[in-house]
Amino acid sequence: MTGSEPGHGHDLAGRTVVVIGASAGIGLETARQVRAEGGGVVLVGRDPERLRQAALELDPVGTAAFDATDTDRLQEFFQDLPGPVDHVLVTAGGPYYMPLESMDLAAARRAFDERIGMTLGVALYSRDRIRAGGTLLFIGGTGGRRPGVGLAIASAATAALPALVANLALEMAPIRVNLIAAGFVDTPLSASLLGDEIDARREELRTTLPIRRVVGPADVAALAVHIMCNGALTGATYDIDGGQQLLPR
Repeated sequence: MTGSEPGHGHDLAGRTVVVIGASAGIGLETARQVRAEGGGVVLVGRDPERLRQAALELDPVGTAAFDATDTDRLQEFFQDLPGPVDHVLVTAGGPYYMPLESMDLAAARRAFDERIGMTLGVALYSRDRIRAGGTLLFIGGTGGRRPGVGLAIASAATAALPALVANLALEMAPIRVNLIAAGFVDTPLSASLLGDEIDARREELRTTLPIRRVVGPADVAALAVHIMCNGALTGATYDIDGGQQLLPR
C-alpha cells in the first residue's frame, strides 16, 4: 500500500468519512471541512430535523437518524453501509454532572455504561467496515482530569477513554484509533449547559487562556482532519484546550 491509496492518509479527496454526532457543533464542522477537502460524508445524528438541515448544506453520501448509545441500532447502521469507509469520527455523548449527595445510582451507572458501551460498540461494529490504515476517532474531554464535586462519572470516563483507545489501536490494527480530548469548546451544547452564564464564560476564557481566544468547533475539526490524514498516528490522546489545563483553578 502506498501513501496515496485509500485509508493510508495524506488527503481526504475521494475518501468517505462517517460522522456520528454530525448535526451540530464539532461533528458538523468536521463534516464541513471533510467536504471542503473533497471527501464524502455519511451523517449520523439523533435529531432528524437538524440532520436534514445538515444534509441540505453538505450533500452527504447518506444520513441516518438514531441515538448512537442504542448499540443494536449502531450495529444495524454499520451492517447496512453500502461499502467500506475510510474514517469514522464519533462526537456523540455529552458530559455527566452528578453530585454524590443527589446521585441516582441507576442513572449514574447508565451514564457511564452508555459512554463506554458506545465507544466499544462503534469499535466492534465498524472494524470490518473501515479500510486498512483508516481512522476511528473519538472526541472526549479534559475537564474531568481535575476532581470536583459532581465530576465522579465524568472523571471516570475521562480516565478510561485514553486507556481504551490505546488498547483498541492494538486490537484494530492496521485501522488507527485515536482520541481528541477537548477543553471548553464554544458549541451549542456548551451554550445549552451554561445558559445565561455563557457570555461570562467566553469573556473569562478570552482574558485568561494563553491563546487569548475561545476554542471553537473549527479548531477541533482541523485537528480531527489532521489525525485522519496523518497515517502515522494511532493509539494516542490529543489535547486541544487553548492552554486551559495550564491555568490554576
